[in-house]
Amino acid sequence: MAKKQKHPVVVAELGRPETPSETAARKANDSRLYRQRKTVNNLVFSLIVSVGMMLLIVLMAPGLVGGKNSFEDHSVDVAALAADASPSAGRALAAPEVPESWKAKNAGLRQRDGVTSWQIDYTTVDEATDSHAYAAVVQAFTADGSAVEERWISQALEQQTPTGAEQIGGIDWVVYEHPDRNPDASNMLFGLQGEWEGDTILVYGTDSPATIRTLAASVASSLTASKEQ
Repeated sequence: MAKKQKHPVVVAELGRPETPSETAARKANDSRLYRQRKTVNNLVFSLIVSVGMMLLIVLMAPGLVGGKNSFEDHSVDVAALAADASPSAGRALAAPEVPESWKAKNAGLRQRDGVTSWQIDYTTVDEATDSHAYAAVVQAFTADGSAVEERWISQALEQQTPTGAEQIGGIDWVVYEHPDRNPDASNMLFGLQGEWEGDTILVYGTDSPATIRTLAASVASSLTASKEQ
């Protein structure tokens, strides 16, 4: 039995069947609209994912929670870390007493070019002006007890030249005073280089010379006290 021939469907808008060219044009337009809808959906989905990731990052970043940079309040226990690191270092490590308003941001052992160093990084506070600055304490030594090379010291002090000498806390210091340097582009406007039982001691920063000298005196006192224990 022969199949009945299917009659073309009458399109309501036209009142007649589509021509082959009209059918092709309709299908092409439908494909174009489908791709556009798919692209928009993909964009919306990507935007939702991106916003979700941003919210996750904000929630995971402690410095951004509550709109406050908590790193400003971050401070480590220098004395405890020095006590923990001393056995590995094979010596007592400096743990100076500083004003309560200061924040010790980092304290730990580092290694560079064959030199091991105990470094403390502070954010200092001038209570009179409520301004902040930077100060560091470095106690550097070598595994075989040889002197720390001048090249290493120069790099630590940003290759600045000595400008004088003085004694603080029973330690003879080489002075590096360069007040004309930009504190936003440097960590060393004033520095002191001394020696304690073969270790190289550096105290420097962007705070005032008086503050750095006071810190150096506290470092010397800390080292003296550790020797007497």
